Amino acid sequence: MATDVLMPRLSDSMEEGTVLKWLVEQGGAVKRGEPLVEIETDKANMTYEADTDGFLIELLAQEGDTLEVGQPIARIGAEGEASEAPAAEAEAPAEQAEAEPDEPAAEAPEADKAEVASSNGGDRAPTPVTKANGGGRVKASPLARRMAGELGVELARIEGSGPGGRVVKADVEAAAESGTAAPSEPAAAGSPQPTSEGRETSPRAAVPERSGDSSPAPATAGAKGDVATHEPTRLQRTVSRRMAEAKATVPDFSLELDVDMTLCIELRERLKAQTDRAPSFNDMVVKAAALALRDHPRVNGAYRDGKFEAYSRVNVGFAVAADDALVVPVVLDADQKSLGEISRQALRLIERVRDGSITPPELSGGTFSVSNLGMFGIERFTAIVNPPQAAILAAGALMKKPAVDDRGRVVARDLMTLTLICDHRILYGADGAQFLARVRALLEEPLGLAL
Repeated sequence: MATDVLMPRLSDSMEEGTVLKWLVEQGGAVKRGEPLVEIETDKANMTYEADTDGFLIELLAQEGDTLEVGQPIARIGAEGEASEAPAAEAEAPAEQAEAEPDEPAAEAPEADKAEVASSNGGDRAPTPVTKANGGGRVKASPLARRMAGELGVELARIEGSGPGGRVVKADVEAAAESGTAAPSEPAAAGSPQPTSEGRETSPRAAVPERSGDSSPAPATAGAKGDVATHEPTRLQRTVSRRMAEAKATVPDFSLELDVDMTLCIELRERLKAQTDRAPSFNDMVVKAAALALRDHPRVNGAYRDGKFEAYSRVNVGFAVAADDALVVPVVLDADQKSLGEISRQALRLIERVRDGSITPPELSGGTFSVSNLGMFGIERFTAIVNPPQAAILAAGALMKKPAVDDRGRVVARDLMTLTLICDHRILYGADGAQFLARVRALLEEPLGLAL
């Protein structure tokens, strides 16, 4: 008996996935534990392995289709076994046609009849519009619908090539190139348009008549020139959605202070003499934050569904820019790792982000985040809290600045500005201030970081 392959949940925050590539052709043999399909998740591209033996008797999702977690994407069954779904889909229209043989033209709305009759004096036949399931919503993948809206293509005029006549990405692209599914021509300027209340009104875009000149005004060229539209990746869409949600729902506040990094610079110089790859200043910030989180567990918590969550593990994520998106790999149990271990693991994670081999487990489980733009010369900035985490630490550039020493003299010091952005629903000013002061103390006396 055939079994459905469902869109898997490949990360803790995954809500939907996009089929990138089928690794087994329809009708091909499938073995348990072998790669079946490549799926783009909200965090990375993953290969999903089959969980059963058999043959891929039907593909319910084509390459490029986006489906929610738990939706069927394929069927696996015995060799030669036919899928039941296509037969059921084929029977439905036939049954509907038998039950309603005379309905289509007879029941057309009066407004539609009037519009058809008035178009070109009744000489022009209306363009047939085909809808799935006898007048219901057109069957199309989410990606196809989005592309149709951007390209100005009417889904109802496209003949789908997907399962059960479903319109997929390739169908929309082909229709856009050929122009066969362009939107219907709007009514001529100045002609009345029926409203939902039955009243007639002139279109908003109608050009007012000029005295002695009834010709329309010439269209002006776009001031922005040619506009190139790019489809965001799954990761970019997820980042956009989560950041918008964070700004809309998290009542945040910021705390800022300068850290004297003089001793951290000296420590790094000594470590350079002992190893080929000395820890970076960002590694030191991650380690200091991890130790401070252990001392201030409330900052290592979260606000979720109206409740406070406290975590026993300290997992620090750090932001990495890659492919026009933001990825946050996580150093698990950072408080228990040495500075050297954090440095080596961070380097591996950064390389995996850059070459696209990072996996969802390496991006999951974070309890706190660090974002550093110091390498770009940014002195200070305010990051966005990554919900449901309680806070995020933003590190600026290491810069020479005037400071007052213990003897009251103004001297040049290597200072770094740290900004802590807190979710005020779980953290208050004193909580954040005590945590940030502990981070500064650890960085200004960094021998403890090297242990």
